[in-house]
Amino acid sequence: METTALTGTTSTAAPRTEKAAGISTDFNTFLKMLTTQMQNQDPLNPIDSTDYAVQLATFSGVEQQTLTNQLLLAMQNQFGLLGMAQMAGWVGSEARAIMPAQISGDATVSLTPIRLAGADRAVLAVTDAEGAVVNRVELTGNAEVVDWLPVDMAGNSLPDGRYSFTLENYRGETQLETTGVAVYGRIAEVRGGTNGPRLLMDSGVEIAAADVTALRP
Repeated sequence: METTALTGTTSTAAPRTEKAAGISTDFNTFLKMLTTQMQNQDPLNPIDSTDYAVQLATFSGVEQQTLTNQLLLAMQNQFGLLGMAQMAGWVGSEARAIMPAQISGDATVSLTPIRLAGADRAVLAVTDAEGAVVNRVELTGNAEVVDWLPVDMAGNSLPDGRYSFTLENYRGETQLETTGVAVYGRIAEVRGGTNGPRLLMDSGVEIAAADVTALRP
């Protein structure tokens, strides 16, 4: 895999649990209404047995739906726990994903820019935690990985902190879509989530496990 080193030259260019709770509430309300109806029916003109059968069938359907949703929720939680158990070995490893990077000292940062097809020029934009652009570096060549030295537009070292990266794609002088830049971060913890396991990085950033594109020790 080809790697390019950058010196910092500046370029001028609704949750499921709530749904289950709602169904349970509707079920209890339905039961109270049916009981009240039976207690207050006219003895001289009782409810037709066919109507009772229809209401009881509805009662059974609501009960079955409630139990089914509770079962599905329990299975979802169990699958989430299994996923986290299988991913426990990831803790301590480095994961690559599109996310901010924690910069400390003058150590270079390995970046994997996602270049847009058809672009003939790309500029790396670096922003700090407040969203201010601190550097813009024109990339040369088509290396998959670039090593960026954390400096500002004047070549001065950047203070320690969290920085984000995007790639500005150009065709000639026309700017195309801005794409992401993946970085490596060390995994501190695996957490459960409604949409699957999530990873807490040493930098404090939390990402979805599904967003990881590579792992290394």
